[in-house]
Amino acid sequence: MKAIAYQQALPINDPLALQDVTLPAPEPSPRDLLVEVKAIAVNPVDTKVRAGVSPEPGQWKVLGWDAVGIVRSVGAQVSLFKPGDRVWYAGAIHRAGANAELHVVDERIAALAPQSLPDAQAAALPLTAITAWELLFQRLGVPQGETAARGHSLLIIGAAGGVGSIMTQLARQLTGLQVIATASRPETAQWVRDLGAHHVLDHSKPLAQEFKDAGLQAPHYVVSLTQTGQHFDQIAELIAPQGRFGLIDDPAPGSVDISKLKRKSVSLHWELMFTRSLFDTPDQIEQHRLLTEVARLVDAGQLRSTQGEHYGRINAANLRRAHTLLESGKARGKIVLEGF
Repeated sequence: MKAIAYQQALPINDPLALQDVTLPAPEPSPRDLLVEVKAIAVNPVDTKVRAGVSPEPGQWKVLGWDAVGIVRSVGAQVSLFKPGDRVWYAGAIHRAGANAELHVVDERIAALAPQSLPDAQAAALPLTAITAWELLFQRLGVPQGETAARGHSLLIIGAAGGVGSIMTQLARQLTGLQVIATASRPETAQWVRDLGAHHVLDHSKPLAQEFKDAGLQAPHYVVSLTQTGQHFDQIAELIAPQGRFGLIDDPAPGSVDISKLKRKSVSLHWELMFTRSLFDTPDQIEQHRLLTEVARLVDAGQLRSTQGEHYGRINAANLRRAHTLLESGKARGKIVLEGF
C-alpha cells in the first residue's frame, strides 16, 4: 500500500523528513476495523512526533491521527460496524497512523461519519472534537444545556486553531456560557467570531488588561490551547476564584508555577485525547459515543467543519507543506488532504 513515512526524526525542510513509500497492508486485530483511507487532517501532534521520535533502525514510522474512510473488513470481535460503513476517527498514538491507503483502528474509538460533510471536511474534526469535548465536558465539568453555566464565561486562548475552532462552537451551541476567544490577527479574529465567539481579545497583549478594557467579568473557565507558559501568569491573575483551568500543550519546564493558582483555589486539568486508547481504559467506547454525537450535531446543522486549508492529495510533498504551516503557528482551522 502507499504510505507517507520516515525513518529518522528530521526538520521539515529535509526531504527525508516525510517520504512516499510502499508498505505491507496492516492486519486487523479482533476489535479492529481495516479502513480504506479517503481523507486525513494534520495536527500539531504530527509535527511533534515527526521532529522528536525516530522509529527502530530500518523501520518506517507513519503519522496521521485524523481520518475518514470506508471499512473494508472487520476483526472477529467487532460488533459496531460492517464492511462498507463510512467512518471517522482520530486513532491511537501508539499505533501506526492514517497517512496510508489502509489503516487499522479499534472500533471503540471510531464512529459513523456525518452524512452531510464530504470526506475532507469531515476529516478536519475527529481529533479536535474529541479533545475539545473531553476537556470541556469531562475534565472541566461544564454542564450542557441552554441555561447551563449561564452567568459564567469561558476564555479560550488560541481559539483559531483546530481545537479552539470546534471548542468555540461546542461551548456556544451546547452551553449557556459566554464565550471569549483570543486571536492576534484580523483574519483569525474574524474566524472565531464567525464560529460563535461573543468576544474576541488579542493574546499578543496582556490578557488581564484586555479583560479590564473590554469590561468583562473574570472567567470561571479558562482553556489554554497554545503557549501556556507565556500566558500562565496572566491566567492566574484574571481567572475567577474557584475557577477551573484546562490545558493541552506542553509548557517549558519552569514556565508554569501552579502555586499561583492556590490562593484562588483554582483547579488544573490536563487533556490528552489519546489517554483512553494508550492505557486501554474500560471507558474507551466513550470516544465512539461522543464522535457519534458530534456527527449528529453536524448533520443537524449545529456544528460546522473547521477545515481551513485543503492541500490536495495525500503525498509526502503536500504533507511537508502542511507540517511547515503548522510549525509556523499561523494555521487557521485544520489542514486537510484527500486521495492517494
